[in-house]
Amino acid sequence: MSTHTQTISGSAATATGKRLLVVDDHPIFRHGICQVLSLMNDVVVCAEASNAQLALEAMRVHKPEVALIDVSMPGTNGIELIKHMLAEQPSLIILIISMHDESLYALRALRAGAKGYVMKQQAMENILAALRKVMAGGIYVSPLFTEKLIFKAIQGSEGDLGSPVDKLSDRELEVLQLFGRDKTTREIAEALHLSVKTVETHRMHIKEKLGFKDAEEMMKFAIEWVAVSEH
Repeated sequence: MSTHTQTISGSAATATGKRLLVVDDHPIFRHGICQVLSLMNDVVVCAEASNAQLALEAMRVHKPEVALIDVSMPGTNGIELIKHMLAEQPSLIILIISMHDESLYALRALRAGAKGYVMKQQAMENILAALRKVMAGGIYVSPLFTEKLIFKAIQGSEGDLGSPVDKLSDRELEVLQLFGRDKTTREIAEALHLSVKTVETHRMHIKEKLGFKDAEEMMKFAIEWVAVSEH
């Protein structure tokens, strides 16, 4: 995936909406969301970026007030990017947008400092509503996920909705997910821009944290877990 960052000029320069940075490694989606956002009166897309490094550079140059960030990107993922961005610009309002189900990453994103989490599969109207809610100072997750969080709070138990994978780091969760999609260690290393040795280390930690006796048992769990969580 080629790197990409772009400054938006023209009518945006004279608009009065909040300055917004779009971070997503898929050019078609990024272009589409920018087209839709251009119709809003309360935001102005000031820059685009395709990965975490370019996102940080764009943030330093363009000083956005709001950022729309995808979770899955090559290299540093969206959850880690939230932490880096807020460390430099604590007032930045971040909305995570992802193809992954809320149960996987929403609570992690909120704990990292995002103000909301919306899935790409939802209607564009929902995405715009989520953006307006977080810009107004609110928190956005779907009503269904809100119910799950309330139920969890009432039960008084800890962890992200009681899933075994809550023990994993954000990167380990990504690695487990890719193993569950039947990717090889080398394919995962290439996808995440990591060394094969680093992926093997993550695999070892996943196995230890989840209590599997061998790699085969871990792979079986990964495939079953992905099948349940993504469908």
